[in-house]
Amino acid sequence: FPAIDFSLIENDEDVLWEPDVRETNESVALRGMKFFDWLWTREEKEIAIVSHSGFLYHTLNMYGKECHPTIAEELGKHFANCELRSMVLVDRSNLGSDASKYNFAGKIPTGLDMPSDVADEKEAEEASKN
Repeated sequence: FPAIDFSLIENDEDVLWEPDVRETNESVALRGMKFFDWLWTREEKEIAIVSHSGFLYHTLNMYGKECHPTIAEELGKHFANCELRSMVLVDRSNLGSDASKYNFAGKIPTGLDMPSDVADEKEAEEASKN
C-alpha cells in the first residue's frame, strides 16, 4: 500500500490486547477521545474513519456528554453492521467558547452544509461577487 503512511505505527504487535483481560467501556472511550485529540491535529477537512462499532459507540457516547440531549441520543445509537454515518465534529476551542472536557460544543457549525470542497468554492464565488 504505497499511498498509505504507516509511519505512526510504533509496533507490529497488538500491545493493547491481553488474552485474559477485557478492556472496560470507559477505557475504550478514553482511548477514543485520545484518537479524537489526534484528529484535531490533522489538516484535512474530511476524514473517513473505519473502525469497530464498539469503539465508535463508546467514544461518541463520551463525546456527546455535553451535548443537548437530542444530539447525545443520536450520537449514542448503536451502529448496524457496515453502517455509514456522516458527522461534523466541532472543537469548542475553535469557536472561542468555554473550555470543554469532551471537545464538543453541541452547536451546529457555521458554514454551508455540504462537502468542504464544494462549500469552499461557493464561499469563494460569494466573496468575488462582493
